Amino acid sequence: MARGRSADYDLNRETIVRAATRLFAQQGYPGTSMSDLAKACGVSKPLLYHYVSDKYELLREITEGHVTRLEAIIGEVEALELDAQARLRELIRRFVHEYAQARHDHGVLTQDVKFLEPRDRSRVRRKERAVVAAFAATIGQARPELAHAALAKPLTMLLFGMINWMFTWLKPAGTLSHDDMAPIVADLFLGGLGAVRPPPPVLVEARGLNRRPISQ
Repeated sequence: MARGRSADYDLNRETIVRAATRLFAQQGYPGTSMSDLAKACGVSKPLLYHYVSDKYELLREITEGHVTRLEAIIGEVEALELDAQARLRELIRRFVHEYAQARHDHGVLTQDVKFLEPRDRSRVRRKERAVVAAFAATIGQARPELAHAALAKPLTMLLFGMINWMFTWLKPAGTLSHDDMAPIVADLFLGGLGAVRPPPPVLVEARGLNRRPISQ
């Protein structure tokens, strides 16, 4: 009888996936070799091939895994049965939090999805479209007149423009955290600049003692 995979196998494969995610995000998929990955993981290439067949397998797992997690967030928030505006705020909060935890995953999805084979890329794009559709539906429910004017999807793309590129400028060691920024994004999107409320000064000052400015 065939033996199942050990816990060590799963743990080591996850370590490899995380290392590949970081390298792809920093160097790009084309610029990362299996030798680079083996070095980053502290293992030999033959041992690395025990866990993965090639770097393409990792690219597919990283990109599809990220959008699958985003789909799961949609389902979790919808299960809360919130009104449309509260649901949109919760979606924004959770997506900003997810991107904070998966900065490299999101970077790989953004820059390297084009290297997927057509069948795999289509599957990832379908998942992305489902995420966009869920946001657009929520915006349309919050403001039905916008849906009637065919503005729900364009507004969704504007919202994602704020969220998707946050990882390029909001640094983990900055004075503002992703948790600080999530309600600011929601306020700005839902109410315009006049609705934005700054975080409590005490929190910002406390973080400033231990963090660099966000522009660094």
